[in-house]
Amino acid sequence: MYLQVVNHIAEQIRTGRLPAGARLAAERDLAEQYGVAVNTVRRAIRDLRDQGLVITVPIKGTFVRAERPPTDRPDEDGTAG
Repeated sequence: MYLQVVNHIAEQIRTGRLPAGARLAAERDLAEQYGVAVNTVRRAIRDLRDQGLVITVPIKGTFVRAERPPTDRPDEDGTAG
């Protein structure tokens, strides 16, 4: 179930619905929104953090990263980055 949460939030980030710097809803709110346990949301956030899509700031919350990690897709000049 946590993968559905990961995929949905990741898609929102990729499409810009959650822009760089945006704060994700609180864990409890996300759990309610997705109909899952808070621990499931925590696991999803940990996965998103591992993917480099979000950062967690203690006490302040979880935010969409301003800088995205490099991808394996080549840029216009043909280099990966």
